[in-house]
Amino acid sequence: MVTNKDHLTEEQIQVTQFCGTEPPFSGELLKEKRSGTYLCVVCNQSLFNSDTKYESGSGWPSFFDSIENKINRKEDLSHGMKRVEITCKACDAHLGHVFPDGPEPTGERYCVNSLSMDFQSNE
Repeated sequence: MVTNKDHLTEEQIQVTQFCGTEPPFSGELLKEKRSGTYLCVVCNQSLFNSDTKYESGSGWPSFFDSIENKINRKEDLSHGMKRVEITCKACDAHLGHVFPDGPEPTGERYCVNSLSMDFQSNE
């Protein structure tokens, strides 16, 4: 985990460092439509391109693919469920989870907390 977290809010620390989650439909990036790149809020690593974002109806920003070699996957058995947690490969910050119910071409849904990301617009 990152040792210098001075730039993070308490909510961002809770999500990225303690596997928290934001309430559904509350995240600032949920309705972001501009072209750009989604970055890890902790270390600024590029994670997702806007052309892979879609409206899943889940209440969290959703992507059907990540930028290659930027995301780790870990089994998550918390809360009585079997899920796949996703973390930033560079700093191990918790991002959210990936599910096998997304659109083609991958069939995956990366369900990501807005609090774990920053957005860099191409516009």
